[in-house]
Amino acid sequence: MRTREKSFPRPIAVISALLFVAPLVVRADTVLPAWNEPGDLPVPSWAKAVSPKRAEVPIFRTPGESDQKRGTTMMNVRLPLYGMKRGPQCGGRWMLVGPEAWVCSDAMDVVADPPFAPDAAPTSDGLPFHYYFVGRNGASAFTSATVTPDTAPDATLDPGFAVAIGDERMMSGQLFGRSHSGYWIPLRDLGAARPSGFHGQDVSTQGLAIGWILPDHANVYSAPSASAKIVGSHVRFEVVGWREEKPTSQGTFVRVSDDGVTPTAWMKRSDLAHPTLSAPPTEAAPGEKWIDVELASQTLVAYVGDKPSFATLVSTGRGAKGSETATPPGTHRLWVKLTSSNMDNLPSPNEDASSSTDEPIDRFSIEDVPYVQFFDRGVALHGAFWHSSFGKPKSHGCVNLSPLDARALFEFTAPHLPRGWSAVLPSNTEKGTLIRVR
Repeated sequence: MRTREKSFPRPIAVISALLFVAPLVVRADTVLPAWNEPGDLPVPSWAKAVSPKRAEVPIFRTPGESDQKRGTTMMNVRLPLYGMKRGPQCGGRWMLVGPEAWVCSDAMDVVADPPFAPDAAPTSDGLPFHYYFVGRNGASAFTSATVTPDTAPDATLDPGFAVAIGDERMMSGQLFGRSHSGYWIPLRDLGAARPSGFHGQDVSTQGLAIGWILPDHANVYSAPSASAKIVGSHVRFEVVGWREEKPTSQGTFVRVSDDGVTPTAWMKRSDLAHPTLSAPPTEAAPGEKWIDVELASQTLVAYVGDKPSFATLVSTGRGAKGSETATPPGTHRLWVKLTSSNMDNLPSPNEDASSSTDEPIDRFSIEDVPYVQFFDRGVALHGAFWHSSFGKPKSHGCVNLSPLDARALFEFTAPHLPRGWSAVLPSNTEKGTLIRVR
């Protein structure tokens, strides 16, 4: 989907030389990484890490440069402390927590405990949180953690809106869940999301000689003809071989049998989604990782140089070419990656919803959309747990992926998200991965 962006500025052009890191003072027993140098403010001997006082504390490439944002922190983590220095726009001192990664002590506590971040082990459904949809009658939302039958709601959520739920507790005889936006919501007003289990294929060995079944049921024929004998069938999302295409008066057919032992098997081309091989963008360095999104086939292929590594189905924008909800073609680099981001098409507080468009549009609000990778202003790759229409246009402009694929690609692309960070922007040492939409 296309969405209003979070407050991340577009990164400046990549500077060819590495950014100079100002001198630091560090503990004598500290093993310094290669990018660090000794310098000017002492670090307490007991200090091992820093802990954010709130969620999404900004991380900067250089101290005091507010337009040089590098990322944001998660809450309830401890980031490693490598050194300190004085600088503008910070009442205390700037603290180095990684390569080109500075935080202000005004928003951080220095602690004696070692660095810590939650385990990032993958879940069975690929999602970072438990998601729920608001039921048909809407839902009341409360900021108080002591809701009684007489407590007036602080907000009302519309049917179909989605929330991510963390804590749960009983209040006044019913179970409430706390959304990541801070509201307590009666779970009886919510329905659990059931994300698609679909996932893509490792194609590093076989290449792109594959196709996915698009309809719920598709016949297999003994010859390239709809009047030929039906010798089998496949169901949606199954993977078949792609050996040969043959145009006929009844449409194009594809031979899907793998070898001479298997009886010859043909399927209708219209029943299959097949990614086509593509050369790297001219902007790509030799051997560089990049991603190709093919609108015609609704597929995505991750490459290493000119070799396909991973392929899957996606859902791009469902609008006509050039429309507000179409996924725009072009080549871009990722400019920010977020573990999750709220997305909606609701009018802003000073915008008149009735005057924003002459066409009726579906209203949506989804909290903590998972594994978001922005590459063209507000257009992103991201996980979608609210539909399973992969292989068909569906989104409001973004490139929708199954949760399992979204997580896999989040780990594939650069810049890589350090543990304990909720968002990361490219740096001088790690450019954003190239994304081409064609």
